[in-house]
Amino acid sequence: MFRKTTLALTAAASMLASTAVFADGHSKDIVDTAVEAGSFETLVAAVQAADLVETLKGEGPFTVFAPTDEAFAALPEGTVENLLMPENKDQLVSILTYHVVPGKVMSTDLTDDMEAETVQGSTVTIDLDDGVMVENATVTTADIEASNGVIHVIDTVIMPEG
Repeated sequence: MFRKTTLALTAAASMLASTAVFADGHSKDIVDTAVEAGSFETLVAAVQAADLVETLKGEGPFTVFAPTDEAFAALPEGTVENLLMPENKDQLVSILTYHVVPGKVMSTDLTDDMEAETVQGSTVTIDLDDGVMVENATVTTADIEASNGVIHVIDTVIMPEG
């Protein structure tokens, strides 16, 4: 009980801190919010290469599990450059849409071991036992609201099976 309360308080403090940083985020869509944050340059470049900018600027709502530049940098050497090549666009789209869930899912909507279907078509599992995990990625900042959804910052690029 104490551990869950501590985790809840830690998560709430994290959300309050992120809200202060992104206080004007409501007027910007997911793409503009990510660009303004400054720590998603690789993700934004990948979204552009995959021709998903207009989709993620669309009405939504969308929930995006957004890997940081550091998360992309942790991939094996050459992975990002390879994915950004035009001939690998389908694979890039698959990976990026695996990070997007239709609808606006706030951290308060999450339950332990819940599964959420991604835009890519596979499901991701949410684990609340030790912080908030999406597959093998930790949510480092939750509930960054945008005009067409919400962003949850993750520390690892998650990969669909197959």
